[in-house]
Amino acid sequence: MTQEMVIAIAERAVYIVLITSGPLLLIALITGLLVSIFQATTSIQEQTLAFVPKIVAVLLAIVFFGPFMISQMTNYFHDILNNLIRYIG
Repeated sequence: MTQEMVIAIAERAVYIVLITSGPLLLIALITGLLVSIFQATTSIQEQTLAFVPKIVAVLLAIVFFGPFMISQMTNYFHDILNNLIRYIG
């Protein structure tokens, strides 16, 4: 296995991680921003108010983006297993 092949596998792994975690992180970021704006305008400083909407939003995002995320991960895993002989030998 050459260095270029190792770098290509690592690049694809990082890409898959970004693609699968990106939507969830983006939704958590947007939800956190909206809650922070709401807290600043109403002067409510409740700590649980910052976490509960983010948890609910991320759980809903998992429901919507879950099939896409699983398909991306299984495709990558399937590709790794199919080319395992080429990677080892």
